[in-house]
Amino acid sequence: MEAKTKTIRFIRRGELVALDNVPPDRTLLELLREDLGQVGTKEGCGEGDCGACTVVLADLAPVPGEPAGERLRYRAINSCIRLAHSIDGMALWTVEDLVGADGTLHPAQEAMVQCHGSQCGFCTPGFVMSLFGMYQNHVCRGEAITRELAQEELSGNLCRCTGYRPILDAAQQMAQLPGVRVDETRLLAQLQALAASAPAAAAPAYLAPKTLTALLAERAAHPDAQIVAGCTDVGLWVTKMHMRFARLLDVTRVAELQRIESYDHHIAVGAAVTLTDAFAALVAGRPQLKTFANRFAGLPVRNSGTLGGNVANGSPIGDSMPLLIALNAHVVLMSRRGHREMPLEDFYTGYRKTVLAPDEVLAWIKVPRPLSRSPDAGQPLAPSPDAGQPLSPSPAGGGLRWGQEFLRAYKISKRYDDDISAVCLVVNLALDNGKVAKISIGAGGVAPTPARAVKTESFLRGKPWSQETVREAARLLRAEFQPISDMRASARYRSEVLGNLMQRFWLESQGVAQINLERFALEESAT
Repeated sequence: MEAKTKTIRFIRRGELVALDNVPPDRTLLELLREDLGQVGTKEGCGEGDCGACTVVLADLAPVPGEPAGERLRYRAINSCIRLAHSIDGMALWTVEDLVGADGTLHPAQEAMVQCHGSQCGFCTPGFVMSLFGMYQNHVCRGEAITRELAQEELSGNLCRCTGYRPILDAAQQMAQLPGVRVDETRLLAQLQALAASAPAAAAPAYLAPKTLTALLAERAAHPDAQIVAGCTDVGLWVTKMHMRFARLLDVTRVAELQRIESYDHHIAVGAAVTLTDAFAALVAGRPQLKTFANRFAGLPVRNSGTLGGNVANGSPIGDSMPLLIALNAHVVLMSRRGHREMPLEDFYTGYRKTVLAPDEVLAWIKVPRPLSRSPDAGQPLAPSPDAGQPLSPSPAGGGLRWGQEFLRAYKISKRYDDDISAVCLVVNLALDNGKVAKISIGAGGVAPTPARAVKTESFLRGKPWSQETVREAARLLRAEFQPISDMRASARYRSEVLGNLMQRFWLESQGVAQINLERFALEESAT
């Protein structure tokens, strides 16, 4: 029996749009430009990198602490790699939808005009839509848009001619213009009605179950269906590799997998939780991860992509996996036969290969909490008595107490923002009386899979946390992996960087004073 396509229904300009016969692997950008003739949304890179195709979605996704479906969530996303069927039941805005009925520009548009934020204009629709998302999420809630916030949330949009200063000016200018508000009461009612009246289709080509039980049943019935979440990876298979899919299984509608659950010793992140929300939960417990989280692609990618998808795709350059390995995270796999749990590093068997059985799905990522409060970002770790340096003050009289972690995540890439890592290294350390009590090291970009530095960890455990120890650990870390050379970096560079990052971790663990001493010594030796 031939699979049928389910009707796509979404709200646009306050009205219901219903579309039939849309192939399951058609992108949202194709739907807009080719099927609906809405060409304001531009086609640029086709891989979620430039932001020219940015649109904004609103949905009823659960908000922590509030009843499900009681609040709208606005997200700027890349339409070029987002599948059209994935927006079923949501509200959509494109750049054509912002102008008022009387021709008045939206503040996101007017600010770009006043601040001279556009020249060639190709990137402008994407910037405007990212600004619209910021407007809904911040200005409409009475929050100020700082320069730092504007830079963070526009990192997924590239400009080749105007430069970013006037665009950042426009982001801050929006709040000074006459306000424009979405009729959220009406929109909320429309989306709730859509959710309550979803039509069924016989053997649909785009499967989107809403419960975990239904998901496991569909996976058992259709083991050959391609699993998708935010499509930030599978979308590239469509746009760059021209792959076609007869049947897709979307996990993002499963209510249980949209949750982040909190327990005494860990948090459990559902596989359908967006990267934006997952990183927010991780940063809440470990604030030092904020910069690393912000450098994971751009905001539109994080708004679509999921933590479960990033883990399940098995890419050796997925930045979340080295972090999760260093945090000793476990994954929970589920099927109708039951469930199993394992350390994240054991999930991978080879390049983009995992232990998932044909009827299984990745359901949860369990991340341990810090055993005690982490030190402030600038607080040094005390070196051991034989390290040749004076002890730093500490409540225990020497070294961090058991369970206090010193965590750093390093990403080395050609661009600072919105780029793929050449090397990613995350180190998580706890000392007891100046010796290494706990150490976890996750590495990416240096092996066929994300990996744990098992040999280096084994060497460090129980050793005094000294410069000599770290130098040997850096040597071992360089030798532990056999990276390849590619367009991002050479194998030699990657190996050298691994050791250098371990040295950097040592310096940062000693605080600013030790870093200055090392710098002075290097300058003296150079002269």
